[in-house]
Amino acid sequence: MGLYKPQGYRNLLGSVERTEKAIKYVKDMFQENLSAQLALLRVTAPMVVMQGTGVNDDLNSVERPVTFPIRDLADSPAEVVHSLAKWKRLKLAEMKTIPGRGIYTDMNALRPDEELDNIHSIYVDQWDWEKVIGEDQRNIGFLKQTVRRIYEAIKVTENKVYVEFPQIAPQLPEEIFFIHSEQLRQLYPDLSPKERENEIVRLHGAVFVIGIGNALGDGQPHDGRAADYDDWSTLNEEGYHGLNGDILLWNPVLGAAFEISSMGIRVCPESLRSQLAIKDQEHKLSLGFHRRLMAGELPYTIGGGIGQSRLCMFLLRKAHIGEIQSSIWPEEMRRECAAAGIELM
Repeated sequence: MGLYKPQGYRNLLGSVERTEKAIKYVKDMFQENLSAQLALLRVTAPMVVMQGTGVNDDLNSVERPVTFPIRDLADSPAEVVHSLAKWKRLKLAEMKTIPGRGIYTDMNALRPDEELDNIHSIYVDQWDWEKVIGEDQRNIGFLKQTVRRIYEAIKVTENKVYVEFPQIAPQLPEEIFFIHSEQLRQLYPDLSPKERENEIVRLHGAVFVIGIGNALGDGQPHDGRAADYDDWSTLNEEGYHGLNGDILLWNPVLGAAFEISSMGIRVCPESLRSQLAIKDQEHKLSLGFHRRLMAGELPYTIGGGIGQSRLCMFLLRKAHIGEIQSSIWPEEMRRECAAAGIELM
């Protein structure tokens, strides 16, 4: 558990009631902008999936899902989702969605292994989105184009928030900056990955770090990624590995880089097999999702998750994610937050 308490922090919106109104405003506005930018249809999504199908996401491959038996299914075990990266691809195949179109959904998850702090909660809410693409669009240029569209949706929402709540002035730069994680490592070789992010995002305000999951020049990945959704191993046209990344914004309240989205072009059969081998997880090729992907039954896609509470926290200049969502926090953290003027819900 960690807690950062900004000196002199106050709720710019004045009250919890106005905060609640602003949260709804941000969520309504952003999902409209995102849908328009990426041609996405809203769909309904599950909160639980059956264990053993390969549909649930492994995230960094170490987090434990919340698991429980279902009585009317002979106590077969089900899991609360971590995210919906693989489920969305199955849904697009089921819907026979054409290239250039996609879906988004409200994803609600539980991640009990999270270390609780200003930006991490056991409850996760995000806009999970996925879009069908052509095989020829599995390249870094298309990835960057998609990131720019998402960033534009964020900027438009920030400007709308300013009109509605003028005490919150826009701060995002006009353009988002792109850098590969290997370039970032070479730029700051003596810093940890998180310290590198802080330096580059402090400099540029909004950054997309490309290639997260593959080993860098020092033998370590910038951060962990599961082997079976993002393609982090393919050699791209810029000479680096990876067709995925994170959108990071400079958070003036926390004084740090702030991850808003993890996203990327998804694995093809070749990169799935390669990444499972790297992770020593080739046994997963026998699971339902993986069998269908290897058989060519699933479309090529790009997709990701955009944190709902995270985005609201950033745009409304909040110091703690618990000011946006109702979750479970240690009593010590609640007491410290109250003393620092941070009102947890």
